[in-house]
Parts: sequence; C-alpha cells; structure tokens
Amino acid sequence: MPGRVLIVDDVATNRLLLKNRLSNAYYDVIEAADGLETLDKARSMEPDIILLDVMMPGIDGFETCRRLKSDLRTLHIPVVMLTALDKLDDRVEGLEAGADDFLSKPFEDLALMSRVASLTRTKMLVDELSLRGQSASAPADQTMIDIARAKTFEGSSVLIVSQDAGAVGLLGEQLRQALKCKTEIATSVDDAQALIEFLGFDAVIIGETLDTGDPLRFGSMVRARPETRQAATLLMLENNDLDLATRALELGFSDYIACPVDTVELIARMRSMLRRKHYADQLRHRMRLTMVEAVTDPLTGTYNRRYASNHLDRLIERARLNQTDLAVMMLDIDRFKRINDTFGHAIGDLVLQEFVSRLASNVREMDLVSRMGGEEFMVIMPEIESGLVAEIAERVRAATEAPEFHVDTTDETLPVTVSIGYAVLQAEEGPEGLIDRADQALYKSKNEGRNRVTLANAA
Repeated sequence: MPGRVLIVDDVATNRLLLKNRLSNAYYDVIEAADGLETLDKARSMEPDIILLDVMMPGIDGFETCRRLKSDLRTLHIPVVMLTALDKLDDRVEGLEAGADDFLSKPFEDLALMSRVASLTRTKMLVDELSLRGQSASAPADQTMIDIARAKTFEGSSVLIVSQDAGAVGLLGEQLRQALKCKTEIATSVDDAQALIEFLGFDAVIIGETLDTGDPLRFGSMVRARPETRQAATLLMLENNDLDLATRALELGFSDYIACPVDTVELIARMRSMLRRKHYADQLRHRMRLTMVEAVTDPLTGTYNRRYASNHLDRLIERARLNQTDLAVMMLDIDRFKRINDTFGHAIGDLVLQEFVSRLASNVREMDLVSRMGGEEFMVIMPEIESGLVAEIAERVRAATEAPEFHVDTTDETLPVTVSIGYAVLQAEEGPEGLIDRADQALYKSKNEGRNRVTLANAA
C-alpha cells in the first residue's frame, strides 16, 4: 500500500532522517523546504500525505495548511503536522487549520508510521471515489470546499460508547454545543448495537474500557454494520498504549485520543473526522450519479438502450431457469416528427417527458422502461402472462391518448397517441429474436392506422 509522502521541513537533516525512515518502509518520498515550495509540489506532484513542520521561515506550517485546505486541488491530501511545540493550544490550532493530525517532536516511529499508513489508506480511497465520480455533473466543486471548511455539522450524529456514563455524558453535551450535531450515549455494547441498528451514526467514539472488554472487536463490528460502515471511529486511549492505537488504526479506526480527554482537542479532532467523512460521502454521491448517468437517458430518466439490452439477457436466463414468462413491449409515439417540426424541439422534449410519466404510471413497478432512441421506447416485462401484457399495453395506449398533453404555460393542449407492439418469449428464443418480433408487431400497428396495440406472431 505505500504511497507518496511529501516531507516539509526547513532543516535538511530533519528531512533526511524522516526520508530514511519512510524509504525503508517503501514509501516514495519527496521534499520541500518551505511553505511556498510545499504548495507548489502538492499541486504538481500529488502526494498521498504531507508531513508538515510548523516552524518555518516565510509562511509557517499553520498558514501553509490553511492554504492547502482552501485549494480544491489539494484539500483532500491528509496533513500531519510535526513540531517541537507541545502545548494543547498548538495542537488545536493545527487541527483547526485543517491538519488531520498533530505529532510533537520527538515522536516514536510507531506513532508516526501508523498515522502515515492510516491516512495514506484513506487518501487512496478518496482518490478512487473521486476518479469514479469525476464525470458527474454535480455537485459543484464549491460544495467540496464548503465541506472541507465546515465548523458545525447540523444533521450529523455521534455515538459515544463507554461504561463511564457521567464523563461521556458531559463530553456528549460539549460536542453537541460545539459542533451542533446530535449525540447519543451507550454504556454497554448491547445498547450501542441497538442504537446503531435504529439510528446509524456519522461517527462513533469508543472508550477503551467496555463491558465486553475489547474495544477493537467492537470497532470492527461498527465497521462491518451497513448502517455505520462509512462512519468515522475514534478510540479513547488509556495509559498511552501506542500498540493498541496502532492496531486500532490498522483495523480501520479513523483516529485516537489520549485519556484524560481534553474536550477542546476532542472537538477539533471530531471536526476533522466529520469533514473527511462527509467529503467521502459526497464523492460516493458523485460516483452514484456517474453510474446513473451511464445507464440512463438524460432527457427522460429511463434506462438507456445499452443497459436494457444487457438486462434483457439476464432476465431471459432467469425466466428459463424459473420457467416463467417474459414479454417485451415496443412503443413509438405517432407522428412525433410533425410535433417537432410544428412546435419545436423544446415542446417535443416536453412531450417525451410527459409520455414517459404516463407510461411509468401504467406499467408494473417491476417492469423496466428504456428509451431506444428518438421517440421509441421498450418495456421489458418479467414474470408476466400474455393476457396481462395486452391489458397493460392497452392501458398505456389509452392513457397516452387522453387527456391531451398540456406542454406549455397556456391552456392549449396537444393530441398525442402511441403505437405498440409486444411479444412473449418463446422456447429457445434469444433477446434479438424477441425484440425483432415485438418490432414487427409495432410496425404492424403503425401500418394499420397507428394508435393501436398488436401482438407479435409466433416465430
């Protein structure tokens, strides 16, 4: 999994020491000596993580981090601040600047390497989601910047799981006030599982001491549940047990915080975790949009020809396996070219959209509607008898004919009719033969006067 790491430090010796550690772990290492060089290399060389020193000449690490997180090209790159500063205010300032973590020098190799591995893994996931969703037309890029800058998270929910009800109850209230999120408290694993099942959560904070005795097993369960698979998870770490923290990060925990928990630092870490979580959620949304765009017609919202053809192959296989009937209905809006020529393509588009609305309202929910091109549509109808196909086809024909289409802001209406042909799957028939027979029946409806339904002849 090792990726590309950008080390930023104005002291060459510090860069060399870090480079040796990371190179030995098979990371590809690049270097920068100041903030401006960092911004340039982050944009041009696309590292998977940035290890950023705070005290540098020119713009310091805090300002460098703010600029990285304000640029759409770099805001998704995890930043770990490395510094000799060890005051809580410094850690919080780093997290508030957008850093994903803050390690104080001297730091242990275990703490550094576990953080690098965990955040690099997260970055690679984000890159994959971004790549899959990059052809989607929405949401706008500004949405991603707004998420990266968010301070409050109305609508988000956080679950805190710990046997110490009094302490975590106070933490929950402080998180609710600072982040404007909803919080729930569970003092046992059973209670937590029940809350997860019914509510789902954006983040789960897990105390090290649970009634089951194993916070890592519970954290793995949280990651395995569909309701919380994408949730951020944070371990409250007692006794500064770095071995436990490392195992937690390896298992997919998002972060950990040492006990006794400082509320200000917890709020800053939770804000960073929720930003990353919602950023990834938005990328998943983009990916789903891209997948929908790939299989649907943008004008009518129906499935496109390619998807319908592939799906028909699978439905025919299933129909033969289950010994059930399957039918295909072909539909063509009558004299549609005349509508376009007389009223214009804008009105023609409205006619297509209204027709699809009426079509979808009169076929079964399980039937698949697709646009084959122009004004021609196909409906695939699994598990259906011939008599019901005829009934549905006639219902679609009648719903198209009346009432007339209302397609502009005036009271003027437009008469529209549709011709329909359908065929029921026969033994040993393939998808091409089935569609061809339905097409022949459609042509017969057209040739015999339009606005009618025709059953295909047997093959």
